[in-house]
Amino acid sequence: MALDKILSIGGKPGLYKLLTQTRAGFVGESLLDGKRVTVSLRNNVSVLSEIAIYTLEEEVPLREVFKKINEKEKGGKTSIGHKEEKIKLEEYFFEILPNYDEDRVYASDIKKIIQWYNILNDNGITDFSESSDEEAKASEEE
Repeated sequence: MALDKILSIGGKPGLYKLLTQTRAGFVGESLLDGKRVTVSLRNNVSVLSEIAIYTLEEEVPLREVFKKINEKEKGGKTSIGHKEEKIKLEEYFFEILPNYDEDRVYASDIKKIIQWYNILNDNGITDFSESSDEEAKASEEE
């Protein structure tokens, strides 16, 4: 499953798989417990494929950060938990993305990234390559 079908919903823990769209919003299924939720368009919803992390030079797609974590951990869960101290989280993230912008990427962001990666890993979602839609757009632009 591609990251363009995985959602983060403001005010709700964990990640959700997009099941279907409705007139008033959409239906998602929690990757934590499998419960279905109906979300209105008024909720703050982020699609993981649209999230990027600030570095000193550019913005790096979250997919790329997940790839680097996956390589470092050899396909397993992270060696650090998302509830670790701020300094440990920053040290770990510095190993993954050495040029991340420390002024704009907060410890809370790093916690989310680590937590999200582990949730995806638990659900067998470890292919962080571009989706076919994104690849088609990239080839059209060239």
